[in-house]
Amino acid sequence: MPRANFKIISISSCVALAALNALALFPEANDFRVYLTGASLAIALGLLMAILIVRSEKAGPDNRTETTRPVPVPVQIQTAGNREEAEIVSFLAIFQERGRLIDFLMDDITTYDDAQVGAAARVVHQGCKAVLEEHFSIRPVRDESEGSSVTIPAGYAADEYRLIGKISGPGPFSGTLLHHGWKAESVNLPRIVRADPDRLPTIAPAEVDLK
Repeated sequence: MPRANFKIISISSCVALAALNALALFPEANDFRVYLTGASLAIALGLLMAILIVRSEKAGPDNRTETTRPVPVPVQIQTAGNREEAEIVSFLAIFQERGRLIDFLMDDITTYDDAQVGAAARVVHQGCKAVLEEHFSIRPVRDESEGSSVTIPAGYAADEYRLIGKISGPGPFSGTLLHHGWKAESVNLPRIVRADPDRLPTIAPAEVDLK
C-alpha cells in the first residue's frame, strides 16, 4: 500500500470514528446506536488491517536484505514512514488543542448525564469543525437535498457512491438520495519532521501547576 494512501486512510478513519462516537452520544441516536457501533468497529478493524499490511510490506524487504548481504550498522534516519506517523499524531494534537477531542473520546462519559455530555459534544463539534475547515476543503458529493430523486451516470466514481438495492448493468441508475456524501477537494496538513525517531510526538502535554 502506498504510504500516501495509508496516511489519507488513517486520517479519514480517525475523523470518521470521532464523528460516529459523537453521534452515538445523543439520545436521538438510540435507535441507531447498534448501527453506529457496528460502523465504528468496521472502521477500526479496517484501520488495523491497513497498519498490519503496511508493516508487513516494510518488514518484507528488510528480511530479504538480511539473507543476501551483511547486516549494516544501525543508523537512525528520518524516513518517509515515520514522518507520516508524526504528521498523523500532530493532526490529532490539533483536534485536541482546538476541540478537546481526545479528552472527550478517552473520558468515561457514563458518569455524566445527557445534558453534560451534550454540552461537551457542542464544544468538541465547534472546535473540530474549525480544524476541518482550516485544513480541508470538504464539500458534498451530491448537491441535492436528501430525499431527492437523483440519477447516477454510467462510469461513476465507485468510491463516491454506495448503491443500495438491486444493481443491474453499468448504469445510469436512478434512485432516492439517502445521504449526500462528503469528499475532500484539497488538503493542507501541517508538515512535521519527527525530531526523535524513537518516539512519536506528544498529542497533549501534561499540565503541572508548580507550587
